[in-house]
Amino acid sequence: MAQRHREIAFAIVIDKQGHLLLQQRDDIPGIIAPGKIGFFGGHREGDETFLQCVVRELHEETSIHLPADRFEHFKIYRGPDLEVSGGTMNAEGFIVRDVRVSEVSVTEGSLFIAKCEEIPALMPRITSLAQIALRDFLGGDHTSGR
Repeated sequence: MAQRHREIAFAIVIDKQGHLLLQQRDDIPGIIAPGKIGFFGGHREGDETFLQCVVRELHEETSIHLPADRFEHFKIYRGPDLEVSGGTMNAEGFIVRDVRVSEVSVTEGSLFIAKCEEIPALMPRITSLAQIALRDFLGGDHTSGR
């Protein structure tokens, strides 16, 4: 059996009040991390860059279209797949700020809005990759836009 490799991009989405806009994943068999809370994002297609991927995925999953220059590169993860046993992954994360919640219409899963201070208590419900990224994100001052 061939080892599975994933190339994914994700976005830490922050609204105008500094809240995190997360994806509550559907709780159905056959998807990765069913029922968990994670970021909007997904798999790279063809020869698109990680930035092109996150712009496309955010639009597909939330119906908002933001230009690439709104995304700040945040994190690179290369190594064992944190969700698929025996697999490997390359993942890149981006931060996008000042998103209007009223413009978000989630097409996969549902919208989960959290204050930064609520994240530690939510960790058991959050996907593994999102846990790593959120620990790094919350360890710095990333919500103010500085």
